[in-house]
Amino acid sequence: MSIKLFSELGLSPEILKAIEKLGFEKAAPIQAEAIPVLMSGRDVVGQSQTGSGKTAAFAIPAIEKTDATLKAVQVLILCPTRELAVQVAEEFHKLTLFKRGITSLPIYGGQSYERQFWGLKQGAQIVIGTPGRVMDHMRRGTLRLETLKMVILDEADVMLNMGFREDIETILKDAPKERQTVFFSATMPRPIRDLIERFSREPATVKIEQKAMTVPTVEQCYYEVDRRFKVDLLTRLIDIYDLKLGIIFCNTKRMVDELVDHLEAQGYMADRLHGDMTQAQRDRVMGKFRKSGLEFLVATDIAARGIDVDDIQVVFNYDLPYDGEDYVHRIGRTGRAGRTGRAISFASGRELFQIRNIERYTNMRIQRAKIPTVDEVHEVRASLFLDKLRTTLTSGEYKKQDHLIERLLEEGFNSTDIASALIHHLQGGDAAPAKPAPREEPSFERPERPPYRERRDDRGGRYEDRPARNAPYRDDDRRDRAPYRDPREERSAPRVPKTVIPPPKRVVKTFHAAPASAPAPAPAASAKAAECRAVNPQPAFVEKPASGAPEVTRPVSEAKTESVKTFSDAEILAAVKPETLSPGFGKPKPAPFYAKVAGAEAFSKKTKVKADRKTPADQTRLHLNVGEEMGVVPIDVVNSIAGETGLPGKVVGKVDIRERHSFVDVAAEHANAILAKLNRAEIKGHKVKIKAA
Repeated sequence: MSIKLFSELGLSPEILKAIEKLGFEKAAPIQAEAIPVLMSGRDVVGQSQTGSGKTAAFAIPAIEKTDATLKAVQVLILCPTRELAVQVAEEFHKLTLFKRGITSLPIYGGQSYERQFWGLKQGAQIVIGTPGRVMDHMRRGTLRLETLKMVILDEADVMLNMGFREDIETILKDAPKERQTVFFSATMPRPIRDLIERFSREPATVKIEQKAMTVPTVEQCYYEVDRRFKVDLLTRLIDIYDLKLGIIFCNTKRMVDELVDHLEAQGYMADRLHGDMTQAQRDRVMGKFRKSGLEFLVATDIAARGIDVDDIQVVFNYDLPYDGEDYVHRIGRTGRAGRTGRAISFASGRELFQIRNIERYTNMRIQRAKIPTVDEVHEVRASLFLDKLRTTLTSGEYKKQDHLIERLLEEGFNSTDIASALIHHLQGGDAAPAKPAPREEPSFERPERPPYRERRDDRGGRYEDRPARNAPYRDDDRRDRAPYRDPREERSAPRVPKTVIPPPKRVVKTFHAAPASAPAPAPAASAKAAECRAVNPQPAFVEKPASGAPEVTRPVSEAKTESVKTFSDAEILAAVKPETLSPGFGKPKPAPFYAKVAGAEAFSKKTKVKADRKTPADQTRLHLNVGEEMGVVPIDVVNSIAGETGLPGKVVGKVDIRERHSFVDVAAEHANAILAKLNRAEIKGHKVKIKAA
């Protein structure tokens, strides 16, 4: 097929100017074949794989055939989902940038009716909507089709699968018969062909033949992994490929929610997209994803079509789709418009048969990949770090620190040791904790099952080891069993209130017997107390006399403790190493303000004022997942921020180190840069997860 330029397709100067502004010069195969036929006025059936440019193939002729002087609906585009309708509307808006008087309007469920009423009343010529909302406006009389010239069904097979067949038939019946009807889809099943036969007039078929249904620029592979370890493998692949923007597809809404929680807990910026979300929530999530405010979008198949985001690096099939058609549309989100991409699928057990079905459907082999080990992940991280250093050294965009290096060289350190120490600081801090004991790495693959005959032998062995039903328990099998008590006896016995015995006082020194003239201990308060002591005896101690008198046993409660030496704060501080103290430890605390006021003894709770712990207006508080348990002190946080961002230490305000996390106040103007640079860095050997508090 010969390559054509847009200038060879007979388009208006305004459209050519808009296409040039978008950066396109050559027409895609589906565009080069479909645009001339659509411009001639014939009905068209277009079929091509996802991401091949079908939207522009029907949008350009629709705009060219629209009369800017007629303020009425002339073109109607039906889309299966809200997201696809918004994407098509954005494409029309870009192409009509230099076409004066032509307006397009998206209408879909979940959006305000008032905005749609106003747009239709203003005379929008091109309407892009979902079948349900279009039918609603037709019933209300706010959308009239008398002046309709063209009806376009985008992703028609999906609309039929979603149950819109009756709505589509109703819309096509109410449209003028002399209209132009266009069907565009990636696949053409039998129900679509039935609609084409009923509602089109001798359509021209435009089909881009290709050996494989998937985009050749997408690298496809799958991993055989047990379902329990999918999350571990997912995070490992994200780290080893250094992925920054991707979509993760799941089959259920519940799985989407659980996976987002797992990813957020491990420091990845992820959000969800499924049918239980309101339209406002979905628009907010898609806005963040398009602006790279998210790293990963976890979605159901609602996002498999209609999401056109530039530079999506990877598509994960966390759950395999139910059929090959959904697989084609899922991986079509990456590798669009000639870009490269990656599609990774997870399969376990019988899901391997689904991989084979997908291969037969797409006519392409999906390679099985080897699961990377932890050592390989560490090696890749080191390589990425070295690449960053090489880039910085090559560009020369760094501040020279020759005077510091010369000072260290004069002190006797060689250059290799200095560079190693700096890398150690950047990767793990100056006092990284010792590595934990190596644990057994989880087996990602399902264990092999023994043959049937061996399983029967094992089962028989287990039954032989069991004791007979009436055999007495052995001593090692009793497990401290309590004697059997008849519940009827417990119900008939009178209830006796429980007596709570206070815990005994702790004895810290030896005791001496009282002199012979000491009075005898007081008798028991009552018979009931004696009975309680008999049931729950208190710990006793033995008094050792000084000169051969008989030993006396007394309860601990009657013991007299010797005085224990106490130490002052100065003595304690003198015995502790200064480097182990947190900043400010041991400094005298200022007296509360009420101690300086006359009559402080009459101070009441009503006048107590709490300390002001708010973040200053010109600063932003950030939350880090490292704290005292990891051996982190405030200077580590300041050094990490300065080392990763290159900002001076004065941008850091208050640093509050807690047990397992920390808070740090930073200058508001540098907060975004610190969030972007410090996220997933390391402090004291621990990966940092940072977010705005």
